Amino acid sequence: MIPVKMDSISTVAVMRERGIESVVDWFDRHKQSFYTLGWFYLRNQQQMEELIYRSILKVHKELPRYKNETSFEMWVTSIFIYTCRELSHDNDVQASGGNQDLFQALGHLESFEKEAMLLTYVKGFSQEEAAQILQVPVDKMKDLLFSGIQSVRKQLSGSAYHGCKQYQKNYIDYLEKSMDRPEKIEFEKHLYHCQDCQEDLATFQDVTVKLMDFTKGANGFPELTPFMENVKKRLTEKEKHRQQKSKKRIRVGLVFASVFAVVIGIAFITGAFNYVYYGWTEEDEQLRAFLQHDLGQRVNLEAESEGVKIKITGVVADDVQTLVFYKIEDTEEDHQYLMNYEEGLFVENENEVMSPQTYPRFYMPNLKAEMNTKEKNVFYGRVGLRPLSKDTATVKLNIKKLMKMIPDSDESIGFNTMNIEYKTGEWNFEVPVSKQPSIEYVLKEQTEIHGIPFRFHKLTIAPTATILEFAVFIGQPEKRIDYVDFDNLEVNNKKVKADRFGGGYTTSYQDANWNSFRTQFDPLYGEKPSEVTVQLKTAYFTFEDNKSIEFDMTQKYPQTFEYAGSTISIDKVEVGQPTTVVISDHEIKNRAYETLHVNIVGENENEPMSVEMETKGVFVDRNGVEYDPNAGHFDFEKMEQPRHFITEQTFKLDGNKVIPKRIEIFGYNTTKYLDDAVRIELE
Repeated sequence: MIPVKMDSISTVAVMRERGIESVVDWFDRHKQSFYTLGWFYLRNQQQMEELIYRSILKVHKELPRYKNETSFEMWVTSIFIYTCRELSHDNDVQASGGNQDLFQALGHLESFEKEAMLLTYVKGFSQEEAAQILQVPVDKMKDLLFSGIQSVRKQLSGSAYHGCKQYQKNYIDYLEKSMDRPEKIEFEKHLYHCQDCQEDLATFQDVTVKLMDFTKGANGFPELTPFMENVKKRLTEKEKHRQQKSKKRIRVGLVFASVFAVVIGIAFITGAFNYVYYGWTEEDEQLRAFLQHDLGQRVNLEAESEGVKIKITGVVADDVQTLVFYKIEDTEEDHQYLMNYEEGLFVENENEVMSPQTYPRFYMPNLKAEMNTKEKNVFYGRVGLRPLSKDTATVKLNIKKLMKMIPDSDESIGFNTMNIEYKTGEWNFEVPVSKQPSIEYVLKEQTEIHGIPFRFHKLTIAPTATILEFAVFIGQPEKRIDYVDFDNLEVNNKKVKADRFGGGYTTSYQDANWNSFRTQFDPLYGEKPSEVTVQLKTAYFTFEDNKSIEFDMTQKYPQTFEYAGSTISIDKVEVGQPTTVVISDHEIKNRAYETLHVNIVGENENEPMSVEMETKGVFVDRNGVEYDPNAGHFDFEKMEQPRHFITEQTFKLDGNKVIPKRIEIFGYNTTKYLDDAVRIELE
């Protein structure tokens, strides 16, 4: 265990007394180091503001759970890293600004390798502290640092080094001056006589120095005082809303419905009472399915504000999430509204009654459901909250803002993401919730996907979802799987579809040679399986395939070169302010790659260069049908397993008439369709 400093304990005591204001002050004092760390994930000013904003809120929420087992800064950093992962998961960030080569090299690392390097050389934690933050053994931490530095060095220099393998294990400890004296003397004797190890260690050290120098120099970051002021303004507005008193009282009642006595009698006799009763009495199709399987509970809580009436109709809770079902009625106009977690909806007592281990997922509104097409001013929906930390609790919901729906728009999600309209008001509820049990199955099945080992290690059947956890081997750097999508999961002849928005990384499988993931399927409603069949859908690959192409400025353009079985064109090289380079490959049929990992190197290779990149591309579904995003609107949700092929890339090199020297390609990404079905016996 890492010893806790007394100043951490006193700091937390003050924070608990003063509230969120003290958390903001703490981040303000440490803004430079956290901004630098976050920049390696996002590199976008607006996203960085969102990152700091969310991190402050999460630290404040989790403050009562801080147990002084680590330093306060380590604890905050673990929350910050988790938030970085959330925000960067769906964003393909292109390197820009100074140190572009360093950003790109780090971007090609596995997530644990990258985070091990950032925590050690950017944030300045010891190996033991960084290992505790990432929840890996110290020996694994050293392995991650070593493999990460080797990979970054290869990306930066393109050269191979041949140090003696039996001594390479000492590099990390030697550079950090933590070797025992006898081993240090033995190692230095070898260094004195071995030229290969001298060069290997020197270039190894160059990578760590580059990272530490980047942190010290701040490298052209914007002035952070206005940045923090924007964050403080958002937090002040949020706190102001929280402190407002409720305008309306909640009217609580019980829901009763009349059902024909003869039908009830038959239902009792046949054991189908729930199906018959809730089929007659429950309007919400989504809630009805849970109630018919004796899962969840009905409630009848109502509040009205600004001409909009909200009714909480039901709740289903388990170890995965807490699902709240609602009905929103506009009593004055024909508008439909949606609730969204932390976008107008907050749980006032979240710290006391809910677990921080998972982040609530967003449920897409179903405007095509029969219940949502009957009336233009009524919408039935559900919102996901964190799971309860105890078996029963009263969840205090505070709603300040609702998202306006656009039923007849071309937007398949039901609202305009670029210009969201809101309805403000004040709706408060106290919802009684009881958590229901889940069943976990340990899996030991292993298979291969295109030669890469693939493991299933846990299946969780919960009332609200079915969770499959799996891991992919990452010990083959020249070819790796970044993610796997599933089509369905079958139990007892019943298939449930995979939730395309319910997957992501997980740290439950502790092995540095494997990346672990989880994907969510629709609920199985109490099924008790002896085996399960998983239908694979697609796998997203990264291939390392290095190639350098020298620019020939004496010849006219376009010029072409071969890569990965394709002919790529250098359409234009125009030296100016900025210098512009355009490459393209419009022949996508049978093309091996979808996107390239590419960099432009200037004539002065050692001079930092800012590069802006623009791309054009097309979507291609599994049937080979192409969709040009610039040619008009199409519904992405209805496309069958689309792939995105980049067809043109434009690079703008900032500076005074920068002369490009060469194109460096490190590898590429591609999606492969899978038709494999894996049958797994359950214990």
